[in-house]
Amino acid sequence: MRKFGLVGKKLNHSFSKLYFEKKFKAENIFDAEYSLYEIDYPEDIKTLLLKDRNIVGLNVTNPFKKAVIPFLDELSEAAADIGAVNTIAIKNDSKSRHLIGYNTDYVGFYETIKDKILKKALVLGTGGSAAAISYALKLKNCEVIFVSRECTRGFSYNSLDKSIIESVDIIVNCTPLGTFPDNHTYPPIPYKYINDKHFLYDLVYNPEETFFLHNGVKRGAKVKNGLEMLYIQAEESWKIWQNSSTQI
Repeated sequence: MRKFGLVGKKLNHSFSKLYFEKKFKAENIFDAEYSLYEIDYPEDIKTLLLKDRNIVGLNVTNPFKKAVIPFLDELSEAAADIGAVNTIAIKNDSKSRHLIGYNTDYVGFYETIKDKILKKALVLGTGGSAAAISYALKLKNCEVIFVSRECTRGFSYNSLDKSIIESVDIIVNCTPLGTFPDNHTYPPIPYKYINDKHFLYDLVYNPEETFFLHNGVKRGAKVKNGLEMLYIQAEESWKIWQNSSTQI
C-alpha cells in the first residue's frame, strides 16, 4: 500500500484527506491511502518516515512550509526560488530515502488568477504560503506589497491607509486568520476603503466565506476562497508523486 498524507500542526480544518479519498475511489486507485499527520516540529517528519517506509508522498501545511527545508535532500527549482515547500516526494531504496521538496501552491494560485488583469497586490502574511502567492503574482508581472504584524518587510497592518488600499487590485489573505474553528478572526485591514474595484482572495476555504471575504462582499468587492486552489495544487502534487508533473 502506497501511503500519502498531509503534515502540519493542527489539521482539523483540512479537506485534503477527503479530496484524495474521493479521488482514489473515483479513479479506482486501490493501492493508495491518504492520512493526516499532526506533528509539533518540522524534524518530526524524519521520525514519521522512519516509522513507516510505505509513505512515499507528503503535503506540508503551515507552519512548516519554510521550516521543513533543512530536512530535505533536494529542492525543485521553483521551491528553491520561493523558499517554501508544500509537497515532498520520497524516493526509497534498500539503504536510504531521498526527500525532494516541491511547491504546488503557486501553481494552484496561478491557475485561478491567470486570466485576470492584476497590476498591484497586497499580500497579507509573510510565511510559506505568502511566498508562493508572491511568486505566482510576479509571473503575471504584478507588483507585490507584503503586510504583516511584525512588519519584517513591507507594511504593518497599522500603517495601511486609504491610499495604499485604493492603489491595489487584489488583496490576498495568506494567514490562517478565519480558519475553522476560529471563524471569528480576520486580518485587521481597513475594510472601509474596500470597493467594487477590489478582488479579495482568501487561501482559507473552511469556512466557505470567511469574515475577510464577507467584509469584501458587503462593500461590493469580488471574492474567492482557496478551495479551487487546494484542488489544483493537490492534483499537481499527485502528478509529482507519479513522476508526471510539468510545473509552470
